[in-house]
Amino acid sequence: MADEVESPWRAGGRRMSGAVDPWQGDSHLGEVVVAEDVLDKRVAELGEELTNDYDGRPPLLVGVLKGAFVFMSDLARAIRLPVEIDVMAVASYGSATTTSGVVRIVKDLDSDLTGRHVLVVEDIVDSGLTLSYLRRSLLAREPASLEVCALLVKEGRQPSRLDLRYVGFQIPPDFVVGYGLDVAERYRNLPDVRVYKGPVPVG
Repeated sequence: MADEVESPWRAGGRRMSGAVDPWQGDSHLGEVVVAEDVLDKRVAELGEELTNDYDGRPPLLVGVLKGAFVFMSDLARAIRLPVEIDVMAVASYGSATTTSGVVRIVKDLDSDLTGRHVLVVEDIVDSGLTLSYLRRSLLAREPASLEVCALLVKEGRQPSRLDLRYVGFQIPPDFVVGYGLDVAERYRNLPDVRVYKGPVPVG
């Protein structure tokens, strides 16, 4: 029988205390913006709040791919209700770091939203233009209610008030990766949120 290789990860994807950071020495990664234990605590708090607010009317969680998949997975397990899950993917026209607000739906929902209590799960809100488009699109489908739960909101980037009911953290307007957020599909599996200091792909 082959020798087992000891993994630095617990079941569930959490790094064991004292394990070597596999990203140590990556010069493209800067300081930690939101630490792993702080993320865990806040997601649990949001789950408790959502459990209370949606008691008797379990929500349909709508995750915005790809960035929200880690957050939505943890959040769904923190909500003590029989939630349902659907996902959609959108593409924004603009650069890798900014969006024009012109959005097309790449992957639409499978669920009918009519009369449903819908909770949009976002990884990060930057300018808010894409989110505003999504809200208008989803409201046109006549849900009973529509709210947004955003893990991260960049401070000072939104031209107008977005009225987000559920927010994990307000963060500085730095480019960040980890916990689902990426650069060219890298760093999504970082267990925390960190500043990205490397080159950003164009387009």
